[in-house]
Amino acid sequence: MSRPFASVRARATLAATLVVAVALVAAGTAVLLSLRSNLLGEAGTQAERSAREVATGLAFAKPYDDLPLDVDDRPVQVVDEEGRLVAASEDLERISGTGVDAVKPQPAATARDGGDDDDDDAADDDDHGESLEPGEIGARTTVSDGSATIDGDTEDYRFAAVPVETEDRGRLTVYAGAPLSAEHGAVNTALTVMLIGFPVLLAVVAWVTWLVTRRALRPVEGIRREMAAITASEDLARRVPVPDTHDEVARLASTTNETLTALESSVERQRRFVADASHELRSPIASLRTQLEVAAAHPELLDLDGAVEDTVRLQRLAADLLLLARLDAGERPADARVDLAALAREAAEGRRGVRVRAEEDVTVAGSRGQLERVLANLLDNAQRHARSAVEVSARRDEGPHGAGGGGQTAVVAVADDGEGVPAADRERIFERFVRLDAARSRDDGGAGLGLAIARDVALRHGGTLTVRDTPAGGALFELRLPGA
Repeated sequence: MSRPFASVRARATLAATLVVAVALVAAGTAVLLSLRSNLLGEAGTQAERSAREVATGLAFAKPYDDLPLDVDDRPVQVVDEEGRLVAASEDLERISGTGVDAVKPQPAATARDGGDDDDDDAADDDDHGESLEPGEIGARTTVSDGSATIDGDTEDYRFAAVPVETEDRGRLTVYAGAPLSAEHGAVNTALTVMLIGFPVLLAVVAWVTWLVTRRALRPVEGIRREMAAITASEDLARRVPVPDTHDEVARLASTTNETLTALESSVERQRRFVADASHELRSPIASLRTQLEVAAAHPELLDLDGAVEDTVRLQRLAADLLLLARLDAGERPADARVDLAALAREAAEGRRGVRVRAEEDVTVAGSRGQLERVLANLLDNAQRHARSAVEVSARRDEGPHGAGGGGQTAVVAVADDGEGVPAADRERIFERFVRLDAARSRDDGGAGLGLAIARDVALRHGGTLTVRDTPAGGALFELRLPGA
């Protein structure tokens, strides 16, 4: 089941918007809580200031009528230690949150008869157990939240309770309230601003993120379109545009172009290989077909030796092509121990004019069959170009091997006394189907694959195969492999 398409731009925009939304909600919540806490603290301070102002008048034995009970239309109650309301704001109609619900001062007898246990408990709680001298105001203040109705207007208040010890009236408790309307208004205003502003801000963040990601990903889209065009046209010579940003996208484009270059080179080598292989196969097949057709019409003219020779050429060429295909496929060589000295003697056995000088136990790890093929190809090439003699040597060398590591190295050298290889052609001869003397090589049965196979096998075994001149002027091929 295919998954729905979601662009990187859409995912980046959504992620950025969600992150900003979470941050805004967290910050907004913190701001609202801090604002509410500060405003509640300010209301508590105002309520305490009003309560202490009334308590100061009581401490100086002012009569109840002279107390500032109606300042700024704030609710004020004065309660004695038995819970009786002895003074209150003039227009107070209802109150809650102070522990004393009475709003009108009552005579002492009535208060004793009608007072309830809850009011007594509240008064007992409000004095906090402080021991006060006559005329002294308590240092501790109790804060509570409630509501009150004054002259028909009901609001929420924060109440402060302050105890005071008087000389003639005993312990009294003053309750004064400060309105919370400013706190509610400020919090509601801030909340409204946030509810309106946050979506607008999120929309701006999403829009900006969408534009920024579109601009940042525009080169990627160009790379994608060009790669799609290359795939459709199969034109590996084309390259994707590289932006001038010197960032990850530019490096991606450069790497993509390098990959296309390597792919183009690989495909071109494959095409040349197929073309050259077809050309090399065509000659022996055509020759063999001609001989068979002649033999079918005139059996007495059958060139059996020529047919066998052409068949052998086809067999060798097919084996070479198969080995190259396996090497190109990245087949790992075996990890057997192979004595190159013994292998050199076996390869030289029965060959005219070939002399072997080899140390004992020149051992490497690898494929015996492939290394035997390397030596056979080098000897075939040397005999093809030598005037009279070929010399093979195998030895151990303490220097670094071709893979760049240290340790013991096995060296096999094949030298001939021919004309040597020109310096300009010393790398070209290892290319496939390359023959410096094409006519002579074809007559001798060579297809220009022997040295290419030898170089590939050497590389697969972690070694090198190079050519240089001998002191006498002939060619010296040197195979260096890491010792086992």
